[in-house]
Amino acid sequence: MGIDKLKAKKRGFRIPEATLFLIAFIGGSIGSILGMYLFRHKTRHRSFIIGMPVILAVQIIIALVIIFGPFVDVVTI
Repeated sequence: MGIDKLKAKKRGFRIPEATLFLIAFIGGSIGSILGMYLFRHKTRHRSFIIGMPVILAVQIIIALVIIFGPFVDVVTI
């Protein structure tokens, strides 16, 4: 987010929004959300305001299922 904000100010080559979402999707959602508000970047885009927290929520749910899901019961039996 910081690099894209700097490039936006200098009117340089921008990082595509799809790339920013991909980075969030593969594990950078917390950093993306923090970067959005720290650098005040993409905070007016509804897709980012809603999308980044949704990605984070899905990642948390997946982590909880992996940690506490039915896989643990099958392995311990």
